[in-house]
Amino acid sequence: MKKTLYIFLAALVISVTSCQKLDVPPVNIIQDPDIFGTEAGINAYMARLYSTAPIEDFRYLQTLGFNQSAPIGSPHAITGEAVSRDMANVTETFGYWGAAYTLIRDCNYLMSTLPNYAANFKPGQVANWLGEAQFIRAFTYFSLAKRYGGVPLVDKLLARPGETISQLASEIEELKVPRASEEAIWDFIAKDCDEAFAAMPETNSTGRASKYAAAALKSRAMLFAGSIAKYNTIDLTTPAGVRVCGIPASKAVTYFKAAYDAANLLNGKYSLYKNKWVAGDREAQFQNYVSLFTDNSSTTNKEAIFVRQFKYPDVAHMWDALNVPKQLEGPQGNYSSETLPTLNFVEMFEGLPKNPDGTIQTMDAGGKYITYNNTMDIFANAEPRLRATVILPGDQFKGVSIEVRRGIYNGSSAGGLSKLTPANTTTAYPASVLGSATVALNNDANNLVTLSNGSKITRAGQSGVYTNITANATGGTYTGFYLRKYLNPEKPISETIPGRSDQWFMEFRYGEVVLNKAEAAYELFLLGQGVTYATDALTAVNLIRDRAGASLFGAIGGINDIRMERRRELAFENKIQWDLKRWRIANLEQNNTIYRALLPIMLQDQSKYIMDVRLEERALPYTYQTRWYYGQIPASAIAKSLNLVPNPGW
Repeated sequence: MKKTLYIFLAALVISVTSCQKLDVPPVNIIQDPDIFGTEAGINAYMARLYSTAPIEDFRYLQTLGFNQSAPIGSPHAITGEAVSRDMANVTETFGYWGAAYTLIRDCNYLMSTLPNYAANFKPGQVANWLGEAQFIRAFTYFSLAKRYGGVPLVDKLLARPGETISQLASEIEELKVPRASEEAIWDFIAKDCDEAFAAMPETNSTGRASKYAAAALKSRAMLFAGSIAKYNTIDLTTPAGVRVCGIPASKAVTYFKAAYDAANLLNGKYSLYKNKWVAGDREAQFQNYVSLFTDNSSTTNKEAIFVRQFKYPDVAHMWDALNVPKQLEGPQGNYSSETLPTLNFVEMFEGLPKNPDGTIQTMDAGGKYITYNNTMDIFANAEPRLRATVILPGDQFKGVSIEVRRGIYNGSSAGGLSKLTPANTTTAYPASVLGSATVALNNDANNLVTLSNGSKITRAGQSGVYTNITANATGGTYTGFYLRKYLNPEKPISETIPGRSDQWFMEFRYGEVVLNKAEAAYELFLLGQGVTYATDALTAVNLIRDRAGASLFGAIGGINDIRMERRRELAFENKIQWDLKRWRIANLEQNNTIYRALLPIMLQDQSKYIMDVRLEERALPYTYQTRWYYGQIPASAIAKSLNLVPNPGW
């Protein structure tokens, strides 16, 4: 192999020195002056950087990666937030590595080449472009670090086009960059964010980063690093003595302080979205929270810090088609019901009747089901943020009631009805609920059941489970709930089809930054840095709870109060899986876990509902493997370089 390489290099040197015309650039190839010598060229280059940035938006799926045109499944069905027709107990499997280093190289290339053409532009323009490249590089390294820990650190351009053969040969070993320590990667991210913050302006074109996007990224990344320093127990040190998994616990204060300080840089620059919010008006607070995620205006949405823009027909996604309730499915059919929030998630919100253990109360003191005139009665006092996040059974969406039932009980309910199936099992419902095999599990209008009040209804309703529970293809909810967040309430059914949605995705919003500050502050308080931090944490959390329509905390009872607030506020935004990972609690929550459902069942003889709490009937268990805290570096990458040691368990 070496002999072949030497022959190739020698031949190339001879050909280059004997034929100077090879130095003439081909006329059909874009050269550096074409790109970096004009503003249009640089903007085109920047557009490519942004388009390949690892933003986990509507087109991301753990099994496929980023920028997928048809990401069938739900990325939220691995955290307990939801279950899905097409996703089960998985972690990321697509292996984000090669694409990351291509993007890092593209950033390095701009940062190395653009200064040569600086005379063509105003100094502020050059500084901004360099800052944007540093922001994207930092964001890419964050995406690597949160997956793998310490990774190869490439902070300069390697193997530059146009280098001589001798220069290239000297870099062959340099290109086999070993993994840096995890601590070094987090420090590098912080440095890039600081320099990007200093270089970029306060505002930028929509969809491009400003200095405050860099500050938001730093607050997120440093919070992650602080959590690893405090909670991680997995360690890997290479034979060369480099700790590629794990951070010294002594660095926790440093990183939490950096997260706290970065969050404070946005004070007075952004604000929580309250355009429709009215104190004491739960309906207005509900509508306000819905609008937060559908207001695609940088002028009116002052919470959005950094967004990925979509615009039909140029760049669109299929969020609506994938997630609307079954009865609002578009004309193409079988695109709906992918993200089905679990009862476990719904129970995190206040305003529900609760048992002493915090679970929802649906049985009376005598062990009989409580009856309801309507399926929404049990949610009458739920906080507005819940209704704006989850479509509850019987609630309104697109001007219609979302009709969800699991069946109709046709026996006698006189004197009250005891539990239909044993608690904490996946036992099938009896025939008295489901009826005959041909009637119970379908929604055929010919199979109507007459109630005591004379009305006729189908057993499942238009959006309930009306096919075989294990047959995923035809939709319906398994949990009693549907997703609402980010769905467009104005989109007509005719346009609820794949590739037609164009809501913007907020990668960074001020609500997250406020929670980053709250968590970092409380962690600093717990680490003995002063009671002032606890006060700051309380103030920050209450800003979020006030906007949500929840009651204010009088005091923070522990770190779990803040963690639960993050899970309520940031649900279905592709943030929770990383929170569970950095807190190192995913394996505790998912240990052969089957998530729970709340299923409305009509009592035929009363024309009233009972709400049945049970395990999700497909009985899909979730177990988080501890080795997933540090993901698998792709085998193809390790095969190319012996300097890349694999992570523990892989």
